[in-house]
Amino acid sequence: MKARLSMAALMAGLMVSSTAWAAITVRYYNRDSREYTWPVVCSGVKTTVSFGKSQTASVTIQGSGPCTVQTDEGNVVLKGGENLNIKDGRIIID
Repeated sequence: MKARLSMAALMAGLMVSSTAWAAITVRYYNRDSREYTWPVVCSGVKTTVSFGKSQTASVTIQGSGPCTVQTDEGNVVLKGGENLNIKDGRIIID
């Protein structure tokens, strides 16, 4: 009986820790000469994401996907692995 309880506790711990390490990564090209920082919601957790000005790079957002980036031009849903173009404050998924 104790072995089953300890196994159940171990499995529960592994499940919790795997969600704690969850993240999505996207590649982006910001064509604007302005850095953007927008709020993001991933699985109900609010955070922010920043895209550097005039550069191509990758960004990792902590949390399990899908994540919703809230821009001034509307919400964009990201699942991870997307290639993004940012122009005039808009995110366009390629």
